[in-house]
Amino acid sequence: MPGDRSRTATAPGDPPSGALRRSLTLRDLIVYGLLFIAPMAPVGIYGALDARSHGVVPLVYVVATVAMSFTAYSYARMIHTVPQAGSVYAYARAGLGDGAGFVTGWMMMLDYLLIPAVAYLFSGIAMAQLVPEVDQWIWTAIAVVVTTALNLSGVRRAAVVGFLVLAMELLVLAVFVAAALVVLVQDGPERDWLSPLTGDRTFSLTALLSAVSVAVLSFLGFDAIANFAEEAVGGKGRGASTVARAVVWCLFITGFLFVVQTYLAALLSVDSSRHLADHPAEQGSAFYDATKAAVGGWLQTTVAASKALGAAFAALAGQAAASRLLYAMARDRRLPHALGNVSARTGVPGRALLVSAVLTMCAAVWAARAPDGLDRLVSIVDIGALFAFGMLHLSVVGYYGLGRRGGGAQEAAGTAGPRAGVLGNWVLPLVGLAIIIAVIVTANREAHWVGLGWLAAALVALAVLRRRDRAGTHAD
Repeated sequence: MPGDRSRTATAPGDPPSGALRRSLTLRDLIVYGLLFIAPMAPVGIYGALDARSHGVVPLVYVVATVAMSFTAYSYARMIHTVPQAGSVYAYARAGLGDGAGFVTGWMMMLDYLLIPAVAYLFSGIAMAQLVPEVDQWIWTAIAVVVTTALNLSGVRRAAVVGFLVLAMELLVLAVFVAAALVVLVQDGPERDWLSPLTGDRTFSLTALLSAVSVAVLSFLGFDAIANFAEEAVGGKGRGASTVARAVVWCLFITGFLFVVQTYLAALLSVDSSRHLADHPAEQGSAFYDATKAAVGGWLQTTVAASKALGAAFAALAGQAAASRLLYAMARDRRLPHALGNVSARTGVPGRALLVSAVLTMCAAVWAARAPDGLDRLVSIVDIGALFAFGMLHLSVVGYYGLGRRGGGAQEAAGTAGPRAGVLGNWVLPLVGLAIIIAVIVTANREAHWVGLGWLAAALVALAVLRRRDRAGTHAD
């Protein structure tokens, strides 16, 4: 790419300066995280969670937020230690070694390339409903082209446009909340006021935890903020603190929004959780149906249109995060080195962006044209992120608990480090790991097989890289 300059491999704790530009503020980082998650992420799975949890979806999200806070804690620890693009790939290198870092990065690619593909597909499906004359795969491809162009124009410009889209999504959510409150004050709730926390039938702890294992997937994306550690304003230490705060803020903001909207939806819902359990075909539209019945079709259409635009920009944030992962691995010569270049004009890893866009478009367009494409794509999309979360917790144990300090990583000034003691270095990350393992176990069988296949490919690629590295050493 004309005007690009390459970066050489570096130690995990000391990223060189002068390539990625430090231009993202705390607000920008939170915007990227909220865009990737989407403020109304529970809309599509509300019915399934309601049926599974016996009607306590808001409580499910309270527990899910607490569960994911362990992951946010581990991110905050490692961001201070390894303030680099690539997030868990870089953390695993520092805490567990180069091989573990490569395998983690490889598994993360499964997540970062497919989550945007799902978001693009959701956008295409919604647009096809509004303009049925155009096939959904065409709308899907258009969404990829538009958001890729924005990402290529520079991270700052993409952040500004993303902020405007996020503001629109939050406005729609505010309209829903206001309209729901008006209806509840005038007509009263369809369910008891406390039922979203106690259940509309017999409370079951097993049912609650089963739903939590699904609800935590709504939060996938807040971790993507960590990939922008080299683009946060301030120096290495200050920028790391900004990113760590953004990760925590993003988790708790979305958790609050999820609880509020699902609580109101439960009060508006005419159908009981038992009815939804007995009629699974109605689960996908349960949120929309409750909104239409209680408020009117205009709000249902508004929410659907907001989801269409929001999905495309969720993919924008995901695509940007994916490109930083490819860039970081290429910079360390774990992927083709050409992907480790940064445009001198825009300050973004343009080649990595284009590669991630092409791969994502292929997956999204295939799913848009296949009869069961969406179901198959969604079934496997989360396994890479969950694997990465597990390796994140192990990285905290390896770096702090076992004192590996691998790859020459240096602790940033002001980080808690060893002062966190047994609780911070062992207990909290291991509890977080146990939660992630429980979620992985509940994933469907196809996701397990895809994950194992992708892991096997990672191990083969690692063996090839190590053989290449040994050959290079002997040649020297």
